[in-house]
Amino acid sequence: MSGDSERQSKAEAAKSNVTLDLYIALSRASQWVNAHADRDIRRHGLNRTEFGVLELLYHRGPQPLQQIGGKVLMSSGNITYVIDKLEKKGLCRRRASKEDRRLIYGEITEEGSKFIEEVFPEHTTCIEEATGGLTDEEKEQVSVLLKKLGKFAQQSYK
Repeated sequence: MSGDSERQSKAEAAKSNVTLDLYIALSRASQWVNAHADRDIRRHGLNRTEFGVLELLYHRGPQPLQQIGGKVLMSSGNITYVIDKLEKKGLCRRRASKEDRRLIYGEITEEGSKFIEEVFPEHTTCIEEATGGLTDEEKEQVSVLLKKLGKFAQQSYK
């Protein structure tokens, strides 16, 4: 192997290692922060997806069921199941559109709003504690970089 090709191979290996190190660190950090959040959510009798849907409906208002999945990163088939579970708990309901009866909205109930208003501040504190290893400035930097990474990965996904 010539000197140039050997240096190129080492540079490619180093680049690959940095990329894999990032992937592993990102995956583990996400896993552990999610573990804290999931444990907190389970204390209230919900799972992450149910909580995400409820939080979406609280902060964004009624949403077409067909669009909820994309906003909480789930398939539309699972959204029906999640909405069913939240309805049984009295936290949300379905409402047909007055303009288009084929369109069904999910909306939060008064009980669901009270639940989020009570639980969300505690949940925020839980996430703050889980991410306490970084300063606020570091959190801002990481957020900017992860958004950049996510947008690139989304755009390059084929």
